[in-house]
Amino acid sequence: MAGAPLTTAPPTTKQVATLAEGSAMTVSRVLRGDTGVSADRRARVEAAVRQLGYRPNALARNFRHGQGTGTIGLIVTNLANPFCARLALGIEAAVAEEGLRVVITNTAGDAGRERDAGRDFSARRVDGVILVPAGADQAYLAEELPTSLPVVSVARPPTKFEADCVLVDDFGGAYAATSRLLAAGHRRIGFLGNPASVYTGSERYRGYSAALHKAGIDPDDALVKRGREDLASAEAAAAELLALPEPPTAVFCTDNRNTLGAYQALRHHGASATLAGFDDFDLADVLSVPVLVVDYDPDEIGRRAAQLLGERLARQGAGALPPRRVVVRTTIIAHGEDRGPARDVS
Repeated sequence: MAGAPLTTAPPTTKQVATLAEGSAMTVSRVLRGDTGVSADRRARVEAAVRQLGYRPNALARNFRHGQGTGTIGLIVTNLANPFCARLALGIEAAVAEEGLRVVITNTAGDAGRERDAGRDFSARRVDGVILVPAGADQAYLAEELPTSLPVVSVARPPTKFEADCVLVDDFGGAYAATSRLLAAGHRRIGFLGNPASVYTGSERYRGYSAALHKAGIDPDDALVKRGREDLASAEAAAAELLALPEPPTAVFCTDNRNTLGAYQALRHHGASATLAGFDDFDLADVLSVPVLVVDYDPDEIGRRAAQLLGERLARQGAGALPPRRVVVRTTIIAHGEDRGPARDVS
């Protein structure tokens, strides 16, 4: 996969100012060549810039030079989803120090609303668009948006449209979590997730299946429930798994809504099983069952998306830059001790 995994956030103006023992305003003055800064302060700022590897924000530079409106359009599928909220905070953090604004619109997962939002942002002459795709086809972006408007896709790669994208290691995270369950002795591992048509759902199922295959286990269709995108439907699907003559001793979930739905089903049915799933959540460490969390930083994804957008803008008029794909690594967090299945189900 192209692009090295990203694990650290780019340094900010505030960090340069702290290291240089000055203010963000002084840093900005040095970076734009203001001759009114003393030689000593200039030297401290320049040293801090070199030490941190700081690069000026290209979006802010365009804005200051009168080449843009100073706004970034963000299109998300569900603002109630904690991922989208933290993504927005990450993007804001990357551009707020330079006085830029983020305008957000919510599609509720509707491809038509996504298309309308793209048109609206283009009409408002935003400097760039960051998109969490809702539909399976973004060809309309090439047809309807000006080629000068850079787009960065987040969480799902664009389809039928070339653009930079920032992804989570969905396959690797699911593979690692399922492998941990297998190592603990689980052999009947349920899968509870979003639709197969959703990129994250398909990649996480692929990781789950690959781990089972490596352990010599064929995925059992009876243990797989897909197409669950809210807590209520996840709870109902988990209850069906628990009602099987031979229920799973562990369940892998594709996001925290599915994990919480599975936990509610366990609690309501007085059942016991280990849970594993993407996205950490509050109080995961106090649940009455062991929980393995595939964790990553949505804020970091937002910062990286803003960085790619800025670099794309900085390149305008300087030759084509091929689409870039950045993958953010995941880590496994274990809440509670998994003693393996309570009975032999092999």
